Amino acid sequence: MALAVAATTIVTGSAFAGTGMPSPWQLNLQGAATEVSAYIHWFHDWLNVIIFAISIFVLALLMYIVWRFNEKANPVPSKTTHNALLEVAWTVIPVLILVVIAIPSFRLLKLQLEIPQADITMKVTGKQWYWSYEYAQDGGAFGFDSLMLDEKQRAEAIAGKKIAAEEAPRLLAVDNEAVVPVGKVVRVQVTGADVIHKFTVPSFGIKIDAIPGRLNETWFRADREGIYYGQCSFICGQNHAYMPIAFRVVSPERYAAWLAESKQKFAQAGDAAGKVAAATK
Repeated sequence: MALAVAATTIVTGSAFAGTGMPSPWQLNLQGAATEVSAYIHWFHDWLNVIIFAISIFVLALLMYIVWRFNEKANPVPSKTTHNALLEVAWTVIPVLILVVIAIPSFRLLKLQLEIPQADITMKVTGKQWYWSYEYAQDGGAFGFDSLMLDEKQRAEAIAGKKIAAEEAPRLLAVDNEAVVPVGKVVRVQVTGADVIHKFTVPSFGIKIDAIPGRLNETWFRADREGIYYGQCSFICGQNHAYMPIAFRVVSPERYAAWLAESKQKFAQAGDAAGKVAAATK
């Protein structure tokens, strides 16, 4: 009974510290919920400062040249053919700027590609047009499909109080969310079952191809509880726009309760599917 109550608390939810989803008229990036995503945000902002400074410098230089070297100010054209110091400067300075940009860029790549010791490993398979999740945990493995709720299903879920309205955004709400504990390293192994998909969760800073016959890996460690959404970001067919990703980050206690119930729930679903397949044969 306690497990059922705890699992229901996870599904209905009350208040979460973070919600990773796009908002109307949004210009900035979605809020960062992991170390990698926070670094991406910093790198993005820092690059914008450099780009802005270069743009202002080039604009000022152009305006000076137009004012200083126009035909009225220089009735006799200059005969200058080259300037060694200037040529060295406009070669060396851009190289130095690129080096300054490259250092944090390589650090970001290292952070993304070096997967720490994982607390949880899950396999995600992209399919036309939904995602399948498989958990490999002590005490047994289980898996489930995650499909987008259409407008009717979404309205029924909200009316039946199975899910809060603010936690069921249009085109992002799913029937089965992937649940992970806060503060734990989650290794995600990604592949495709039919065509190439792309597994993307902006708030986690992850974006990786789901290619049939190939297993790619990424990771994240959410630093606060909440619901974080993503989508397939590689055109994969007619319903490409309708295969969202939903991660619910919860406390370790809630995760343990969800895990215990899900092992039974989805194992029974798997047994039922197996029986149907055997009967068909």
